Amino acid sequence: MMRISVVESSSRAVTLRLEGEVKGGWVGELRQSCESVLSRGIVLALDMTGVSFIDHEGVALFHILRDRDVILRNASSFVAEILGAPNDGRRDK
Repeated sequence: MMRISVVESSSRAVTLRLEGEVKGGWVGELRQSCESVLSRGIVLALDMTGVSFIDHEGVALFHILRDRDVILRNASSFVAEILGAPNDGRRDK
């Protein structure tokens, strides 16, 4: 199970908090939630504090989102290692 909550929202930026496991059908649900924000040209950040597991499809989605300049924040060391992502929202170039 995964929960997606809007924790900050303005006309320029949205932060979604993710909790639980990003796997199976939840990957598609997350994709749709992100696309609804990105399609409006709004900056998107994902607070990953509560993410405990990501399957292969979820990892692929997060890589696509990073390529689209989505900010990944507050991932656990385990999740950050799986994603090869910095933990503070900065993108490695």
